[in-house]
Amino acid sequence: MTTTDELLNRNAERTVPATTGGSSAVPSRNVAVVTCMDTRISPYEVLGLHTGEAHVLRNAGGIVTDDVIRSLALSQRKLQTREVMVVQHTGCGVGTVTEDGFKDELESATGVRPTWSVEAFADVYESVRRSVRRVRSSHFLPHADQVRGFVLDIDSGKLTEVS
Repeated sequence: MTTTDELLNRNAERTVPATTGGSSAVPSRNVAVVTCMDTRISPYEVLGLHTGEAHVLRNAGGIVTDDVIRSLALSQRKLQTREVMVVQHTGCGVGTVTEDGFKDELESATGVRPTWSVEAFADVYESVRRSVRRVRSSHFLPHADQVRGFVLDIDSGKLTEVS
């Protein structure tokens, strides 16, 4: 049995609704959180969030990419979010690769070089600053004044604000 099959079985056995039913798609806290897809991070636990309070956008590294800007534009313009938190973390796997090194690896394995950026970084604090700047400078986001960046210490669970 595959993991997907197992998860489908878990879903079929659920006795509690997986959603809050009639609740709104508008996050009650009017905040969007951009963070890493790392399995060690539960943004709901780290931030004490409850279902329905925030939009949580996850990708490798918690990097603000064009696709994140797309999601934030929809979040702000159609679903009333007004604040953005960028949360990256110590010990991130994206910090262990290089842009060209990973692209070379993919090209060697597939014969095709990726057109997208890996967004590899050596300094997580500078990576957060770069992502915050991208949100603040986006012409598509009407609420770019309430954007803050943080680094999560993966061992302690504590957030440090990046200025």
